[in-house]
Amino acid sequence: MDKLLIEGGVSLQGEIRIAGAKNSALPILASTLLTHDTVQICNLPHLFDITTMIELLACMGVEPVIDEKLNVEVNSSTIKHFNAPYELVKTMRASILVLGPLLAR
Repeated sequence: MDKLLIEGGVSLQGEIRIAGAKNSALPILASTLLTHDTVQICNLPHLFDITTMIELLACMGVEPVIDEKLNVEVNSSTIKHFNAPYELVKTMRASILVLGPLLAR
C-alpha cells in the first residue's frame, strides 16, 4: 500500500475529491425506496451496476434525475410497480438489495 509521508511544520490546506464506491452506492440507491421524500446522492461512480440500479428503480416508477457528473436525485413517492423486471435483475447480483425495501412498502 502506498503512503504519503509529510514532514515539516507547515499545516496542510486544500480539498481532495474522494471517488464514490459501488459497494456503498448500491445499498444507498436501494434504500431510497424506503422514503417518499426526494433523496439526492452525489459522486456516484460511473459503473454498469450503478446505471442498472437506477434503471431498475425507474422501471418501478421512481423518478430519477441524473446530471452529467452522475449525481442523482431520486423521488420514490411515485412507485407504481412493486416487482423488479427479471431482464434487469439477472444482470446484477446487487439487485437483491431492493427486495427488503419493496417488502417494507
